[in-house]
This record gives sequence, C-alpha cells and structure tokens, in this order.
Amino acid sequence: MTLTPDRTIGNLKTAEIVALLKTGKGQDADFRQADLAGADLADCDLTQVKLIGANLAGANLTSANLTSSDLRGCDLTGANLTGANLTGAGLPRANLCGANLTGATLEAVRLQLARYDSQTVWMEDFDFKRSGAIGPNAQLGGAFLNTVNLRGADLQRINALGAYLAGADLTGANLAGARLSSSDIKRAYLTGAYLRNASLNNVDLISCDFRAADLTGVDMENLQGIKGADFHQAIMSDELRAKLLARPAAELDVRNSFTRRTTRESLTL
Repeated sequence: MTLTPDRTIGNLKTAEIVALLKTGKGQDADFRQADLAGADLADCDLTQVKLIGANLAGANLTSANLTSSDLRGCDLTGANLTGANLTGAGLPRANLCGANLTGATLEAVRLQLARYDSQTVWMEDFDFKRSGAIGPNAQLGGAFLNTVNLRGADLQRINALGAYLAGADLTGANLAGARLSSSDIKRAYLTGAYLRNASLNNVDLISCDFRAADLTGVDMENLQGIKGADFHQAIMSDELRAKLLARPAAELDVRNSFTRRTTRESLTL
C-alpha cells in the first residue's frame, strides 16, 4: 500500500486507513472526508495528518499525537481526546459537541467557529469561552459570524454584543439568555429558535425570520427597524406584540422576501 506523490490516500476502506495510521505511516498524509467514526486511534502518531471534514464521531483518540494536524470541519462529536496532544492543531468549524478533552494539550490550538455544547469536557483551566469556539457562555463580542451555520447550536448565555451575524442560520438554536444587543442580525434565520430572556436591544431586525421562535421574556428596546421581519407563530407577550405592531407602516407593510408575508401579517395571523 503506497501513498501517491501528493500524499493523498486513494479509495481506501476505513479499516485500511486505521491500519495505516496505526503504523505511523500516515503522518502528513491527506485523509480528508474519511469516514473514521468510532475508530480506535489511541496513542497513534498523527502528526500533521490532514483530516479535513473527516468523520471522527465517537473515535478513540486517547493520548494520540495530533500536533499540527489539520482537523478543519472535522466531526469529533463524542470523540475521546483524553490526554491527546493538539499543539498547533487546526480545528476551525470542527464539531466538538460531547467530546472529552480532559488532560489534552491545547497550546496554540485554533478553534475559530468550532462548536461545543454543555456535554463537551475541556481541559482544566483552558479558557474555551474566549477561544473562538462557539457554544454555551462563549465570549463572542464583535465576532464576525456572518452567514455562519449554527442550526440547532447550544448558544445559551453567549455574549455576542456587537457581533456580526447577518444572514446567519440559527434555526432551532438555543439562545436562552443570550446577549445579542447592538449586534448585526439582519436577514438571520431564527426559525424555531429558543430566545427566552435574550437581549436584542438596539438591533435592526430587517428581514429576520422568527417564525415559531420562543421570544418569551426577550428584551427588544430601541429597535432600529423590523422591516420585512416574519414573526408568524412566534411565542411572545401581548406587550411585545403590541410594541411591534406600533412600528411605522413603512416597516410593517414590507414583505419578507422568503416567506412572502408582511411583518404586519406575521404579527396578526
């Protein structure tokens, strides 16, 4: 079994890839999009290995050496990374929900837009909230998250003051207690999102999709505008509904380009 000149692995089966990695001959090789779900790669030397977009859900990477590895967009849901060496590894947009990083070495690791949840176990004293990763309690003030896909993400109590979320897909996301004031969420998709007790002060809701969203207890003071926003079947207080319906007709009678309903219709149907 040989590597091609560009170090890319051909159409190998999962067992063959795992066997190659266990020998240490997979260093600096390209296994992008490989399906390694549940693979046992404990103690393997995976230095500089390329696993871009690979499926490593539930994989055993205990004490694996992943120094300078490329794990961009990798699915590490429920993976065991206990004691793994991730020095200089790149995990932008990786999924770390439910992963165990107890005792992992995370020096110079890159986590921009990686996702985690309340079940993710981090190395003690690692400041994951300010790492650039996205999950509960993340500190994302001023972050550029335009058009990011955060469907169903656990974003409870995030601090996204002044963040850029225009066009972001937050469908079904849990944004309970989130701080989104002064953020740019124009044209964001918040269909079915859970926004209880979130703060949305001083924002422009132009063309936002709040259909079936839970807006119980949400703060919406000093809104810049709601033109084209769709609130059809959203859960909200009578007070908030009346406040939104008191906006100028120039805002209320504009259709959402996706749902084809006016803002006024979405609040009254």
